[in-house]
Amino acid sequence: MDAAWKRGRALRRFAGSITVMTVLGHTVLGFEQAYLTPIAGAVTGMVAEFVLETAEAWAWRRPARYRGTPGQAADFFLPSYITGLACAMLLYGGADPMPVVLAVLIGVGSTYVLRVRAPGVAGPRTGGVPGRHYLNPSCSGALAVVLLFPWVGVAPPYRFAEWVPGPPGALVPLAVLVLGSAVNAKLIGRLPLVLAWVSGSVLQGALQDGPTGVSTIGALLPMTGVAFVLFTGYMLTDLGTTPVRPRGQVAFGLATAAVHGLLVQFHLVPGLLPALVIVCAGRGAGLALLARVRPPTLPVPADARGLSEVPAGAQP
Repeated sequence: MDAAWKRGRALRRFAGSITVMTVLGHTVLGFEQAYLTPIAGAVTGMVAEFVLETAEAWAWRRPARYRGTPGQAADFFLPSYITGLACAMLLYGGADPMPVVLAVLIGVGSTYVLRVRAPGVAGPRTGGVPGRHYLNPSCSGALAVVLLFPWVGVAPPYRFAEWVPGPPGALVPLAVLVLGSAVNAKLIGRLPLVLAWVSGSVLQGALQDGPTGVSTIGALLPMTGVAFVLFTGYMLTDLGTTPVRPRGQVAFGLATAAVHGLLVQFHLVPGLLPALVIVCAGRGAGLALLARVRPPTLPVPADARGLSEVPAGAQP
C-alpha cells in the first residue's frame, strides 16, 4: 500500500467528514452563512486548482496532475474542495459569499506560490518538482481576508450550535469531538498532533492563572465549545502542511499551542488563525534551511501532492 494511495483514502474520508459537518451545520446546528457560501467556496477552490495546475504543468512541461483515472482526478481536487468548505466554515461576511471566495483563492494560490523543498529531496534543477506548499491554505486565506477587510470576521463561536439551545447543546461539542477524533485517529493519522495541541492548550491556560489573574477555568472554557473542537479536528490537522512522523506532530501541536497562548496574552484576535499560520511559516523556514544544508539524494515523485508524499527517507 503506497503513500499516495493511503493519502488519497485519507483525503476522501476527510472530505466526506467535513461535508457532513457542513450539511449538519446549515441544517441542524445553525451556521449563519448563506447556503450558497460553502458551494461557492468549494467550486472556487476546484476551479482555481484546475487553472493553476494547468498553468504550472504547461510551464514545467509535465502532465497535469489531474490527468489519469476519474478516481485520481477526484483525489487531486479534494484538497481544494476541503479548503473551500473550511473557509466557508471559518469566515462570516453576512449574506455575501465573496469574502469566502477571496479567501479560497488566496489559500489555493498560496499552495502554488509559497513552497519549500523537503530536506534531502531533489529540486527542479536536479530533476524534481518545484517543492511543496507549507502554509495551511484554509487558515492563511481566511486570515488574509480578515486582515484586509475589517467588516469580515471569523465566525462567532455561538453560532456553531445556535439552533440547539439548552442541555442538548452541550452534547454538540461532544459529538463533534467524537467525529473529529475518529477522523484523526483512524483515518488520517494525526492523533499525536491533536493530543499535543490540546495538552499544550490546557498547559498554557493553566499558566495564565498566576501572572494574568485569569482563572484556569475561564482560560480553559473556550476549549469546550464547538468552534475550538472544529478547529482542532478540521483546520489544524491539514494533511499537506503538518508533519507525518509522531514526533514532528507533537512538536507542531505544542508549538501552535504556545504561539496561541502568546497571542492571547497580547490580545490579538482571532488568535487561532495567526497561531497556526505562524507555526506553518516557521516550519517552512526550517525545512528551507535544512534543504540548503542537506544534499539532495531522493527525487520527488512527479505526482506528489504535498510534503507528506515525499520519499520516506526524506520525511521532515
